[in-house]
Amino acid sequence: MSVPRKLNRRRFIVRAVAPTLLSGTSLRVKVAAATLGDRGPGPTPVTLNVNGAEHTLNIEPRVTLLDALRERLDLTGTKKGCDQGTCGACTVLVNGRRVNACLTLAVMTEGKFVTTIEGLGSPTSMHPMQKAFLASDAFQCGYCTPGQIVSAVGLLHETRPTADENAVRTWMSGNICRCGAYPNIVDAIRKVARST
Repeated sequence: MSVPRKLNRRRFIVRAVAPTLLSGTSLRVKVAAATLGDRGPGPTPVTLNVNGAEHTLNIEPRVTLLDALRERLDLTGTKKGCDQGTCGACTVLVNGRRVNACLTLAVMTEGKFVTTIEGLGSPTSMHPMQKAFLASDAFQCGYCTPGQIVSAVGLLHETRPTADENAVRTWMSGNICRCGAYPNIVDAIRKVARST
């Protein structure tokens, strides 16, 4: 004599509920596949204004601004850190405001002005914030530095801060430095804030 198996939630769903829920699913999947084909949404032309230059890319709507910048435009100064919007390494300016490029779709920035670290200055003509970061030794490994600098530039445009240390720390809290160069980063930002 066999012992009946104990009925748990999974067995109940598999035996009683799933057949009812899935009865029309296979037909819907076949209809959707016939309509869309095997390709998904497909690439579409997107025109981005990055660092003052227009670029027309043929990309899928799901491509992030970060991937468009790094993989399509070879602007690798914007870093891919956490890819979840928590570290700030991918910070860029869109119409002068800070955004996480990893959480922003490229198509969302069409018709807007995107500024990356490459657009702030060059080795021969640096932005004041870049000069301050060098003067204050505000980096160690340097991976987060582009995002820190871009975020600091955006911060000055957004808030016109005083050189208050606690305020600067609060306003820069979206950018993480795993090396712990925070005192020098804050010092650099405060120097630029005092000079503006």
